[in-house]
Amino acid sequence: MRQRKFEKAGYTTSEIGLGCWQLGGDFGPVEDDRAFQILEAAVDNGINFFDTADVYGNGRSERLIGEYFREQQQKPLIATKYGRSGDVYPDKYSEDSLRRHVEEALERLNVECLDLLQLHCVPLVLIERQEIFDWLRRIQEEGLITAFGASVESIAEAMACLEQPDVVSLQIIFNIFRQKPLQQIMPKALEQNVAIIVRLPLASGLLSGRFTADTQFAETDHRHYNRNGEFFSVGETLAGIPLETGVALVEELKTLLPQERTLAASALRWILDYPAVTTIIAGASNPNQVAQNAMAASLPPLDPEIHARLAAFYKEKVAPHVRADN
Repeated sequence: MRQRKFEKAGYTTSEIGLGCWQLGGDFGPVEDDRAFQILEAAVDNGINFFDTADVYGNGRSERLIGEYFREQQQKPLIATKYGRSGDVYPDKYSEDSLRRHVEEALERLNVECLDLLQLHCVPLVLIERQEIFDWLRRIQEEGLITAFGASVESIAEAMACLEQPDVVSLQIIFNIFRQKPLQQIMPKALEQNVAIIVRLPLASGLLSGRFTADTQFAETDHRHYNRNGEFFSVGETLAGIPLETGVALVEELKTLLPQERTLAASALRWILDYPAVTTIIAGASNPNQVAQNAMAASLPPLDPEIHARLAAFYKEKVAPHVRADN
């Protein structure tokens, strides 16, 4: 697995990481044994960056990660998040609640200091007030976190976070169906040595090519209950594109990509071709998916001609259907 520098934090991370939302069971039941198999497959495939959050399964994802790595000699980089639990979102944030959530995460993850704590899509008004960054700095000075960053939903949130000199990372949605970050976020982050962590690289699975217009999702799956942004930003679900439209676009997209690769592999490789990207946190529901995702890092870059075709495809065919502001 190739590595990239997480410059401002002094880390080196695998190009492909593991997104661990699914370990919380929020997409459907995931037994402990299967969760451990997924984590083991990640380690076996050279993945050393794991992304979770306190709200994934109400702490279950953090707990499973902590239990698995408790007995492992090699310790990975674990990024977790604060800011979307019902006791604080959308307007009950405080330094005390932040400290409490950090302490609970430390206990679940079985560590004395968090590698990376990210604000979890907190409201823009909170970012712009800036006091939450002072809370993070004080908690960092206490030795409870090594570094802090932010997971954001919009261009405005990302740019506001980049005003803070000690933000080390931005977690953003970026994929073939969500290319707008290339215009502002990527150049600014690269200039400031801020790591870019890419989430939803396959557009909630849409870019796997496995869905049809009739695909049904479990009631607990955000692709069912947040299809039109009923609970959080519609851009977090299927790249903000209606399922039926997305499926049709995927069929056209397949004709623009190398036929010898899977659609998912090409989609991941496309992201890695951008030097501003530090790591991709791809989710996986089984060990085989982990291995397939990891393999994308070993593929050669896509040809410039293909990149040009994909840029035009996004601008002309995809962008008009994206129901989100980034």
